[in-house]
Amino acid sequence: MHDYGTMKLTDQMGYEVIIPHNPKIVSLVPSITELLFDLQLESTILGVTKFCIHPSSKVSDLPKIGGTKNFHFDKIDSLKPDLIIGNREENYKDGILELKKHYPVWMSDINTLDEALEMICQIGLFTDREVLANELISQIKSEEALLAKRAPKRVLYLIWRKPYMLAGKNTFIDHMLEKIGFINAVEGVDRYPALTLEEMIALSPEHIFLSSEPFPFQKKHIEEFESIVPRANIHLVDGEMFSWYGSRLTQAFPYFQSLVF
Repeated sequence: MHDYGTMKLTDQMGYEVIIPHNPKIVSLVPSITELLFDLQLESTILGVTKFCIHPSSKVSDLPKIGGTKNFHFDKIDSLKPDLIIGNREENYKDGILELKKHYPVWMSDINTLDEALEMICQIGLFTDREVLANELISQIKSEEALLAKRAPKRVLYLIWRKPYMLAGKNTFIDHMLEKIGFINAVEGVDRYPALTLEEMIALSPEHIFLSSEPFPFQKKHIEEFESIVPRANIHLVDGEMFSWYGSRLTQAFPYFQSLVF
């Protein structure tokens, strides 16, 4: 631990975290890794997960500490971080609890745009990048305000194939769908339910979004769903725009504006 003074904060899961000044960081969250670079914190990032792919030119040479749900604790220990940044949904509880025995761990918990902006604000605060963080927040809010309102349409948002898994209620994806004028046809089911084809058909979606991640849906899958749900309009969509809640949000609303349905 580097002894440059500390800051005591409450993370988004309600836990108190004592964070050193100018912490050296291991990021366990791809979208937050990208945010750290956009906050000009490149020199403070010690390690990231193998799923941290942006910015590609900068993360490629960083040490990889495993996956978001499979940490290599020996690798993390060798990096000697001052702070670890995680996420309630993307990381696994047992791994986070183990890390908390040895390091300060600041946890994000994000299901809404407001919570995403709060996360950006807090990270800006404890990394001494408040000005840059506030600039990002202002840009995101401005882009959201420019988004044209759409007539509500029922949509299913698929994230996986075999089994078919969808974004349900109480997810960041669900919140973003609502922001751009869509009604999630998955009703009364939280998180990421697995549905049969028959169940999806029964929900009568007007649109089906096939996300680029975590399952990489492709054009060939459009034909598959057109034959199964012929009354629905099938679209490939950029999953990062719907589910990455860091600085990628500066691109999300212009992307949504460009979509034609």
